[in-house]
Amino acid sequence: MPAGSSAARSHSSPQLLSIGQVLARLNPEFPELSPSKLRFLEERQLVTPSRTESGYRKFSHADVERVRLVLSMQRDYYLPLKVIRSYLEDLDAGRDPVLPGGGAVPGPSMLPSERRLTRDELIREAGATTLLLGDAISASLIVPADHYGDEALAVLTALVELQRSGIEPRHLRGFRASAERELGLIETALIPVARRTDASSRAKAREMAREIAGQLEVVRSNLIRSALSKL
Repeated sequence: MPAGSSAARSHSSPQLLSIGQVLARLNPEFPELSPSKLRFLEERQLVTPSRTESGYRKFSHADVERVRLVLSMQRDYYLPLKVIRSYLEDLDAGRDPVLPGGGAVPGPSMLPSERRLTRDELIREAGATTLLLGDAISASLIVPADHYGDEALAVLTALVELQRSGIEPRHLRGFRASAERELGLIETALIPVARRTDASSRAKAREMAREIAGQLEVVRSNLIRSALSKL
């Protein structure tokens, strides 16, 4: 066999990554991702890396993008893993799935997932006013900061539209109280797991928290849709 044939074969075959290499790629965007989280996603059948003869996990580029999609759906939509798995199964089957509530997951973007906006940039991009941002902060709808991310931009943009319908931030003060009540429900449900201090239990607690939050969101959105149907 020619000396260069093995090298040519290695260049033509897809590059497989170790867990450490996957973390190096994804941790800048998802700092909480850990080896135990990756193993947890595999246990939930959300990603299926290949294995070496020695049993080490190896991730393809498609595996990495699948993990990125799962983590993005958790972070941006607070979906439980069960819903995400169903969504991925539909994608794998060639269907065009939608999220609970009728939304669709946007395709991958070359833009950074989280920007850092100054106060003035936030106001300008949202089409808001300084007064509206101040009211949103006073109503605890936006946390004051030196720089703001995409979540604050989404909230302020929504408040601009709500204001056009006569709904002001002061009318939404109950949203913060409602969120804190839901957080209390989640913390209570996590007590049995949160008592354990090992890394695996912490990862499991984070996943459970996201799943419970996602289920609460499904209930809330369905209640609102049901009420709207009676208008």
